[in-house]
Amino acid sequence: MKRSRTILNILAVAAGTLLLAYPVTMSAQVETTTKVATNGPIVKHISVQTGTVVFVSGNDLWVQDSAGQIRHFPNVPESARVAVNGQQLGIHDLKPGMTIQRTIITTTTPKVTTTVQTVTGKVFYVNPPTSVILTMDDNTNQRFTIPKGQKFNINGQTMDAFGLRKGMQVSATKVVEVPETVVTQKRILAGTMPPPPPLPPNQPILIAVLVPVRMPAPAPAPVVEAAPTPAPAPRLPKTGSSLPLVGLLGLLFMGASLGLRSVRRS
Repeated sequence: MKRSRTILNILAVAAGTLLLAYPVTMSAQVETTTKVATNGPIVKHISVQTGTVVFVSGNDLWVQDSAGQIRHFPNVPESARVAVNGQQLGIHDLKPGMTIQRTIITTTTPKVTTTVQTVTGKVFYVNPPTSVILTMDDNTNQRFTIPKGQKFNINGQTMDAFGLRKGMQVSATKVVEVPETVVTQKRILAGTMPPPPPLPPNQPILIAVLVPVRMPAPAPAPVVEAAPTPAPAPRLPKTGSSLPLVGLLGLLFMGASLGLRSVRRS
């Protein structure tokens, strides 16, 4: 009897060693779920940097920052864009004198990743408190390392590895929580065109000023007083007719005629 138990133990250890060497093919019997959740407040930090373009050569950029130091940005990618007056400009569109403003938004999010592994099987061999070999639903055996403090659920009762016996149907759950901090950055580039060059000092500057001109109000028309209407001249009364005048003219013509005759006769 002791010899048969010894052989059985040797076979169980050999099976466990064999299953340990091929954990990938057996891992499909273990259910694993992973959940990522936010664990704390989200912190945002905004940094604004301003500089002036000094020189551009190919994809290399030299910028003078607000402290007066010149910084070199080599190999600026073609995809980098700067918003200038509503237009998206690339590295080859930048000109000396342009003002560039870079806004960096850093978001820090605390998260926790929870991994839950659940395994259910029948005890084939147990080596408390370090390992156990379980027979899975597909009649294959798989060896598991027992974490410190691991508990097993057996018919509604919770016990440790020392309470396991061959043939028991057990269920074990392993929960692992890994906290992490996720940091993301968002960069926004904006710029302005350089100011226009000043005019030469000897060139006059004409400034047009629109001065409103007020027209004088028209003088009131002079009031002309109407002259008094002259009284009509008195008309003479009719005292005679034109018949005496006609008679007088007739006498004159007759005299002229007699005069002409006497001249001819003489």
